[in-house]
Amino acid sequence: MSEEQFDACLDLMRRLAPPSTSANLARLVQIVGPSLEEELYSAVDQPLQASKCTVTGKEYLKCDYNRDGKSYRSPWSDQYDPPITDGTHPSERLRKLEIATNEAFDVYRDLYYDGGISSVYLWDTDEKGVFAGVVLIKKAIGAGTDGTGGDSGAWDSIHVVEVHERGRVATYKLTSTVILNILHGGQPAAGELNLSGNLTRQAEQDLPVDDFAAHVGNIGRIIEDMELRMRNSLHEIYFGKTKDIANDLRSVQSLTEARKQANIQAELVGKLQNRK
Repeated sequence: MSEEQFDACLDLMRRLAPPSTSANLARLVQIVGPSLEEELYSAVDQPLQASKCTVTGKEYLKCDYNRDGKSYRSPWSDQYDPPITDGTHPSERLRKLEIATNEAFDVYRDLYYDGGISSVYLWDTDEKGVFAGVVLIKKAIGAGTDGTGGDSGAWDSIHVVEVHERGRVATYKLTSTVILNILHGGQPAAGELNLSGNLTRQAEQDLPVDDFAAHVGNIGRIIEDMELRMRNSLHEIYFGKTKDIANDLRSVQSLTEARKQANIQAELVGKLQNRK
């Protein structure tokens, strides 16, 4: 497939409904064939799916970064499900850091999200002194999760970080994507409100590194700052704009009261003009 066809596929995915990203991507792959399957699944951010580690029984999140063929690696046991013999694993040094980072973000997720699931995956790169990783966080509530009725919502954050070690200083290049889905069932007469979309931001920062374990705190700090900024942006974009539109479409005043105020205003303007 040509680069133009790949760009056309991405352009199409950006115009389709965000809540149906996974289903639409699967249909698109069926249309274009297997030649673009790997590239599309790597390029299109999808809502995260959860699975349970067969060794520890803990839940973890699946994504393209812990996938090898049709198997997914658990961050808790470092084992693939379904099992494979030639799966990719981080080096021993990086695996220890992966375990520590998973434990740290497990606490972070519990404090900030009051539940949900988090997973961290690290991998070695071909470049010397460089490794990369991804931090995944998912929180879902409402219908299909805790059975609280027709309202539901899901937050999926995907933080891909590349770490360049340079002596006692490391450069962290972060690309963060947040996928937000909110569905309000409402009353039958009012219909449904579906608020969905995603936001991507990038950042780069140099931080001191006293030892290899210091990467846990540094990665946690830059992701915490990024999530705070992205939450504020989403609050303005999603909720602020929606509120402005709703206020323009619907007034809390009755039509009679609005006409009365308009007449008073017109009368005052007329008297002021007569004084000139």
